Amino acid sequence: MRTFLNGLYKASGLAAACFLAAIALAVVVQVAGRVWGMTVDSTEISGFFMAASTFLGLAYTFREGGHIRIELLASRLEGAARKALELWSCLVGAALTGYVSVYAVIFAYESHEFNDISPGVLAIPFWIPQAGMAAGLLILTVALLDAAWQVAHGRKAGYEHNEDAVLGE
Repeated sequence: MRTFLNGLYKASGLAAACFLAAIALAVVVQVAGRVWGMTVDSTEISGFFMAASTFLGLAYTFREGGHIRIELLASRLEGAARKALELWSCLVGAALTGYVSVYAVIFAYESHEFNDISPGVLAIPFWIPQAGMAAGLLILTVALLDAAWQVAHGRKAGYEHNEDAVLGE
């Protein structure tokens, strides 16, 4: 299970990186189009790629210790108090993210059902970028629950391995 979850987080991070690369490619195509006298509108698709990159990168960034957390407070606590704070923060984060995830999935599903299309030149079905957002939120929820499980069982949560780099020590 650990191998699967770590692979899921890395795949999500890789997908986020691919969407960032796609933004760069869209900008290069737009610039090249201007040089050759063609109009290429990449604004809308770049926005969709940015949304997918942002949400798909959340779980990977969390596991790598890149998110702002409660470390300033937690570093001053020890033993059961620290464990309780870490567990509480992971569970509250998972509950909030899970709640938003459910509605993101419903939102994408309804966009698909109503055949909601973007108003731009490319006319992209809205459920496609919304699916990236929903997937990223679902994977982050899994990562938060995973971290809560690790903390509850007295293990180091995945985000803790990088806390020295985050704090700049």
